[in-house]
Amino acid sequence: MSFIWPAMLLLLLLVPLGIAFYIRLQRQRRQMAVRYGSLGFVQETAGRRLGRRRHIPSILFLVGLILLLIALARPQAVISLPRIEGTVILAFDISGSMAADDLKPTRMEAAKAAARDFVERQPSTVQIGVVGFSDNGFAVQPPTNDQDAILGAINRLTPQRGTSLGQGILASLKVIEVDKAKAETPRLYSNLTPTPVVSPTPVAKGTHSPSVIVLLTDGENNENPDPLVAAQTSIDRGVRIYTVGIGSAAGTTLHVNGFSVHTQLDEATLQQISQLTDGIYYNAENQQELRSVYDNLDPQLVIKSEAMEVTSIFAGASILIMLIGGAFSLLWFSRLP
Repeated sequence: MSFIWPAMLLLLLLVPLGIAFYIRLQRQRRQMAVRYGSLGFVQETAGRRLGRRRHIPSILFLVGLILLLIALARPQAVISLPRIEGTVILAFDISGSMAADDLKPTRMEAAKAAARDFVERQPSTVQIGVVGFSDNGFAVQPPTNDQDAILGAINRLTPQRGTSLGQGILASLKVIEVDKAKAETPRLYSNLTPTPVVSPTPVAKGTHSPSVIVLLTDGENNENPDPLVAAQTSIDRGVRIYTVGIGSAAGTTLHVNGFSVHTQLDEATLQQISQLTDGIYYNAENQQELRSVYDNLDPQLVIKSEAMEVTSIFAGASILIMLIGGAFSLLWFSRLP
């Protein structure tokens, strides 16, 4: 257990003084009883009848006071709490073809709109990360349940260069593995040389982790590696890929640097990727379907240790014990200790 205001624990030094004062008071009371009892000035009948029980209310008040002083220091404890969790990586195609306007206003803006709608509907137990990919892949936002941070990362995305679906998948898997390692590894300082990272052992076929990748792209792959090879890596990790087609099958002509390039949605490749990984293919034109991605997650019950302030527990226990002590005192002596 630790304390947010540990200096307040110095007040506990007053407890021995209080105990000494109580003992002195009891001695004086007994001396008065001996000295004046025979004259009828002091009545100790109830005290003699209760014996040592007469000290119970005072002891309870003392225990309550100690707990109250501890509560003033704002104690916190590391508590292991069960929670249902899942992780979604939104992998955005930010290649030049995403500037095409066959989806209004552009494919990129349509992808952002679909993603924003998806993010805003997720429960707080779902961690969402953002990855961008063109001819390479990179993490834009590590998995978090901070919706403002996620939406800010999405809004910063802009079209770049070529398209490598494989790089998008591999970058997403790396983000998932890093996030999982952070959750499982204690943050301890060490000057030892770190051990090499061992590649995860492929999971059994049909095994799914609580993490999924949502690949938002027009599917026109023109860079290495082969997206189907990358999809196999995702299968080995038990991570399903839900592909979201951005664009139209008819396509449109994109004018870039004086060149005209025809670009169209490659639904066949996206459907193949989703089928290989036990995911589902969606079309961004139907945003209602995209919301059902979470329904196909396999959330996992995990136990996470978190530092939690327990001041209220100590304060509540203090008040309860003092009330019990007061009740005993009123019942036996018709007064508070």
